[in-house]
Amino acid sequence: MAEKQTAGRDLLGEFAPKFAELNDDVLFGEVWSREKELSPRDRSMITVSALIAGGNFEQLTPHLQKAKANGVTKDEIAEIITHLSFYAGWPKAWSAFNIAKEIYKN
Repeated sequence: MAEKQTAGRDLLGEFAPKFAELNDDVLFGEVWSREKELSPRDRSMITVSALIAGGNFEQLTPHLQKAKANGVTKDEIAEIITHLSFYAGWPKAWSAFNIAKEIYKN
């Protein structure tokens, strides 16, 4: 079962309460909890890939942490980023590797 997410409310609850609610309850509540349809590990790999491809590096750090917690290994992350470098762009891969190195250093 997916862990209850409160980041939306914690970070944006006062400024954008509806967005915070959708983030916490729908995206991280209803969507991420559909574990019969797609495992959290697979969702993490897809999410990390989408964030890298889109150049959304601010969100990449917490999602790489979540991917690691969901069992995605350092070797798998390295392979994902290497593979994406040819589709999403070399500079994005470099940026993603720098973030991933920090997350997976231990």
